[in-house]
Amino acid sequence: MIKRYMQFVKPYWLLVVLTIIIGIFKFGIPLLIPLLIKYVIDDIIINDALTVNEKINQLFMMLGVFMFIFVVVRPPIEYFRQYLAQWTGNKILYDIRDKLFDHLQALSVRFYADRKVGEIISRVINDVEQTKTFVITGLMNVWLDLVTIIIALSIMFTMDVKLTLVSMIIFPFYILSVWFFFGRLRKLTRNRSAALADVQAFLHERIQGMTIVKSFAIESNESKRFGVENKEFLNKATDHAKWNALSFGVVNTITDIGPLLVIGFGAMSVIQGNLTVGVLAAFVAYMERLYGPLRRLVSSSTMLTQSIASMDRVFQLFDEEYDIEDKPNAIPLPASNGHVRFNDVTFKYHDDDSYVLRDINLDIQAGETVAFVGMSGGGKSTLISLIPRFFDVTTGSIEIDDYKITDVTVKSLRDQIGMVMQDNVLFSDTIKENILLGLPNATDGEVIEAAKQANAHDFIMNLPQGYDTQVGERGVKLSGGQKQRIAIARVFLKNPPILILDEATSALDLESESIIQETLETLSKDRTTIIVAHRLSTITHADKIVVLKDGEVVETGNHQTLMAAKQYYYDLYSIQDL
Repeated sequence: MIKRYMQFVKPYWLLVVLTIIIGIFKFGIPLLIPLLIKYVIDDIIINDALTVNEKINQLFMMLGVFMFIFVVVRPPIEYFRQYLAQWTGNKILYDIRDKLFDHLQALSVRFYADRKVGEIISRVINDVEQTKTFVITGLMNVWLDLVTIIIALSIMFTMDVKLTLVSMIIFPFYILSVWFFFGRLRKLTRNRSAALADVQAFLHERIQGMTIVKSFAIESNESKRFGVENKEFLNKATDHAKWNALSFGVVNTITDIGPLLVIGFGAMSVIQGNLTVGVLAAFVAYMERLYGPLRRLVSSSTMLTQSIASMDRVFQLFDEEYDIEDKPNAIPLPASNGHVRFNDVTFKYHDDDSYVLRDINLDIQAGETVAFVGMSGGGKSTLISLIPRFFDVTTGSIEIDDYKITDVTVKSLRDQIGMVMQDNVLFSDTIKENILLGLPNATDGEVIEAAKQANAHDFIMNLPQGYDTQVGERGVKLSGGQKQRIAIARVFLKNPPILILDEATSALDLESESIIQETLETLSKDRTTIIVAHRLSTITHADKIVVLKDGEVVETGNHQTLMAAKQYYYDLYSIQDL
């Protein structure tokens, strides 16, 4: 997994190395302080060969040198080290999110039907952000702390070998404690992240459906349900916090014993005349330079554990397989006439599910208007979702102009299909940008013409900012009829040979439905139009009506023929007419 993550780091490895080199100077400069303490004590304060004035002059000279180092030299080093580290980390996260978003767009509708939106967002935002720790801490700070320890030990060995060995006695215990605690911490961190994603998914759904919550006055009930999710996260976070606190307690106790051993052994050596006071003072100062990085390594281990757990979740998302992919030899679908044919099509959503569609054979000629009708759950919407390959058929095939849709590229297929759904999604952008989804490179004139064809231009011009009016999330600032007209304008702009209308007017009031119906009739001219409708009075004009029941075609014909047959369609129509 880390090897996979390093593929994102690879383009920036020179910056990582440069940051580490600059960091060595940043962390190395403070290691001069204990040497200053030793020099001031042994060579100035207790040096009887110097006069008072000579001691003061040497003291101020050394302080001047160190003042220059810490005031002039170190600040720019600190700035560039911090800036390069953060910029590199942020750029790597940018690349990951960029690639992850492309991957999410390539996943099929099936994936999104089986996942909570909040969980997906949590992985793209929170988990990707957590992996930044691996770059900043794992690839930079850990190495700097190790280099700091090596430099400190090297200097200490030059001053006194025995005292340095005493200061290293705690190292084996430190390594064992880190190994023991942080293996389990990774699992606890992964559990905590998963619980947090569940909370975020619950919040996302409830905030989106807040009008439902308020309309049923179930705020207290939803508060209880959120409390259950929140408590689950609290329990996971508490388990993580307990183990984390225990690990820090043990490791800090071990590193606290080290200075006591050094002070005890060093003081004995001074008393016996084997060590100078300045060397002992320098060693005591080096204890913090030595054990400080060790404590930071423990903190780094915690953060790296969290980062690796998040990395797990990010790559789980990357590893989601594509249900809908172009074949290696797929070709672009030529400009279509709109001839659609279903050949023995059967379909089920998952291998262990029952069949939703069985043995569908249909021939829809170019330019025909064909309506699918039937009771809810009969398979109408599923059937039309197979044409743009939102799902692939289980067995059989679908052809457009004698090309199997699995033999052509998905983009070229969908470029030739326009869809108007019952609940068309508008993005929280301007009306113009929402219409441009139909043809992103269209001119302003083409956008306006599409809006006019969709009977949308007049109401758009009456809005405060016209085409630049923000529609709010999912078009909340527009009425249902206005949203539908914007969606239809997109299709006019796209101008596809095949049009699919899925319950396009069923959620509208009668006045809006009348306007939309008129617009749809204009849109349908000279196109192959496939309609799913519950309101049968809206499809009596269709060239062909296909009646579906329990996933099978039970009747086919025009309105007059089917009414004369007095079978399933006749019953449906009679009930609605009554």
